[in-house]
Amino acid sequence: MSVVADRYQAIVERVVQAAQRSGRSAELITIVAVSKTQPADALIAAYEAGVRHFGENRATEFAVKHAELAQLRDANWHFIGNLQTRQSLPIAQYADHFHAVDRVKIAERLSRQLVEIGRNLPVFIEVNVSGEESKHGFQCGTWENDDRQRETVLQAVATIAALPRIEVRGLMTMAPWGVDEALIRDVFRRTRELSLWLQTQLPDHDFSALSMGMTDDFEIAIEEGATHVRIGRAIFGERH
Repeated sequence: MSVVADRYQAIVERVVQAAQRSGRSAELITIVAVSKTQPADALIAAYEAGVRHFGENRATEFAVKHAELAQLRDANWHFIGNLQTRQSLPIAQYADHFHAVDRVKIAERLSRQLVEIGRNLPVFIEVNVSGEESKHGFQCGTWENDDRQRETVLQAVATIAALPRIEVRGLMTMAPWGVDEALIRDVFRRTRELSLWLQTQLPDHDFSALSMGMTDDFEIAIEEGATHVRIGRAIFGERH
């Protein structure tokens, strides 16, 4: 087995254990191998080890890899990074999921392109529940007791969910780095509760998916309800 294969199997085992601790099925959790900046041979090694979901965060690099690795026919490509409007076309053309819808404008742009192309795109709405200024996403740091903030995010999500060819699957968030586990867990829990509230407000749409957790906190995220975890360093090693 390759080093990448060994690392991936170790992650699979940790996902299973975290799911068991929370009374969930590991089959409901998707491991997105964050392959940004990694060379094609690293992705091929991961694919041979069983990885089928890859995460990229630069539109140009993603387009190149998608073409270069066309032989990986059942690979699923997740675009996980902040997306500038002028760079949206490769995402509309090739992405299987987009995890970082952080403003209505980018969703509207993608919707127009998807209509022209004739394909649908499942997306996650990115929310900033930690309240950190460095984080992207709709501001939800005080959503539970701030009526204005709650109404703002509800209207944005409703607008995005109504766009042609855009399929909202749930929410995405990032926890703070270098803080106590209790704070990380709180951000993930509150994101799950936000998704449940949105489901009650917009019952015709499905908010059951939660993209939460990375290499350092994915087990906590799983225990708090994550359905998609974005793991790079623990699979591929340090970035190239």
